[in-house]
Amino acid sequence: MKKKLIEGEHFYYNEQGYMVLTAKYHLENGTCCGNGCVNCPYDHINVPEPKRTTLRKALASSTEESASSNDVNA
Repeated sequence: MKKKLIEGEHFYYNEQGYMVLTAKYHLENGTCCGNGCVNCPYDHINVPEPKRTTLRKALASSTEESASSNDVNA
């Protein structure tokens, strides 16, 4: 029997209308699915190269941008 997904807990919809799975969903699933999910708590371990490196760079730059914008607002 499949588990029922709860909006806001296991997934949400982004600005483009796509369903995005949360880190909680992935943790309950128990492994990286390899699709390059934005909320992957497993550091995209099963995503094939070169996509994994591209994702990690994109996430690092978005984290740096949000950190610098927080410094400006402080």
